[in-house]
Amino acid sequence: MYNRKSLVRYILILISFLIVALVGWNTYVFFDILKQNERSKMQIWAFAQQDLQEQMLSSNQVMSDVVLKVIEGNTTTPMVMHNLENDSYDYRNIELPKMDSLKLRAQMIELSKEFSQEYKPLEVKYEGKLLTVIYYGNSPIITKLKYYPALLIIILILVFTAVYFFYRTAKSADQNKLWAGMAKETAHQIGTPLSSLVGWTEILKTENVNPDYILEIEKDIDRLQTITERFSKIGSAPTLERTDLVSETTQTYDYLKARSSKLIDFELDVPEKPIYVLLNQQLFSWTIENLVKNAIDAMKGKGKIVVTISQKGNKAFLDVSDTGKGIPKRNHKKVFHPGFTTKKRGWGLGLSLVKRIIEEYHNGKIRVLRSTPKGTTMSIMLTEIT
Repeated sequence: MYNRKSLVRYILILISFLIVALVGWNTYVFFDILKQNERSKMQIWAFAQQDLQEQMLSSNQVMSDVVLKVIEGNTTTPMVMHNLENDSYDYRNIELPKMDSLKLRAQMIELSKEFSQEYKPLEVKYEGKLLTVIYYGNSPIITKLKYYPALLIIILILVFTAVYFFYRTAKSADQNKLWAGMAKETAHQIGTPLSSLVGWTEILKTENVNPDYILEIEKDIDRLQTITERFSKIGSAPTLERTDLVSETTQTYDYLKARSSKLIDFELDVPEKPIYVLLNQQLFSWTIENLVKNAIDAMKGKGKIVVTISQKGNKAFLDVSDTGKGIPKRNHKKVFHPGFTTKKRGWGLGLSLVKRIIEEYHNGKIRVLRSTPKGTTMSIMLTEIT
């Protein structure tokens, strides 16, 4: 089925390109025919003009009605006529503002040069003597049609671009559904052994086991339950509750500090008063974990991590700083893209997940606040509520 869809997609793309090529070619041919017709029309007009001048110069004073109708019938082709006998210029089907004779003559000369680049000028002769040279350009309809192929190509490119992004979005949505389904299934699978561990813990309490050991086991069980809840919330809108940002961050900080290497120097700088924001506790603690673990990886397991909470107006800022190798400026936005990673065994999902949790679920913002070869600071912004 997948191969068939791929084949159909490629066939549709090929057909689309063939349609574009045919439309472009037919437009070119149509435009070329119009230009040839324009020149033929002007040649007929020039013959009529020559016949008119011959009649005027001859003793015959009777003007042909056909000649007059041909001359008067051309109301679209712009032209400039240079009368060589008195070196004067006349024009037809050209709109010009009022100007003095010198400026008008200069304008006619300029138009003659422009028209001669489009079409070869026509010559009107009488008894071998050159009387008038006619310069002419494209009629308004040809001028408009000249830009039609380019406009058509732009429209087709926009259509193909829209289709491409629609396809990418649909594919991304399918992938998101797949990952969400896998996450929920993982949470379901973890639930069974987790329930068993809870039962075994209760049995251990009846045995002669050091209570400190049981306490640590219960902490890890609680952690597994938290992780299970996180995975179960993937793909669905989480419930946000009014939560103290300072308290929630401190709890996650203490947990990570207790379970991290002693080579990592942790520092917490938070205000004494609470800052209330709308949070989903499980997802928010997941965000802090990802940021701290990324910082530890950037420092290769040795350095200093500083977690800071500050306030400005109705905005609360949570910054996680490290003393790692830093992020190049060109990658400040790329690090949040799914699949982007600088680790040899990384999946590139951590920061993309953080961005989704903060920006889509909590209506906040996350960015690389600053980064140098001596360290990086990631900053989260949330809106305070009263």
